[in-house]
Amino acid sequence: MEVKPKKEIQDLLLSEEKKGNVVFATCEGFMTSPIDEFIKQPIEGLLYDLNRDSATIFSQLDNPKWINDYAVNLVIKKLKEFYDASLRL
Repeated sequence: MEVKPKKEIQDLLLSEEKKGNVVFATCEGFMTSPIDEFIKQPIEGLLYDLNRDSATIFSQLDNPKWINDYAVNLVIKKLKEFYDASLRL
């Protein structure tokens, strides 16, 4: 993945957010997706794309950040349940 200056990355993220997009990092570089489409995918794909799936989190136990990453995993799962349920109403 190409290393970009932090300010350039920040500008990209904010610019894409204004367009209604989310930017996420992959092994192939940054990917951009309309956020409305991104959140429609199954929870496993959503967490995988964000590197917040359980397997990825538990492979980082040496970094104390994993605790909050796991909390984020649980919160996203619960919010996704609410989101999916609202679509069925």
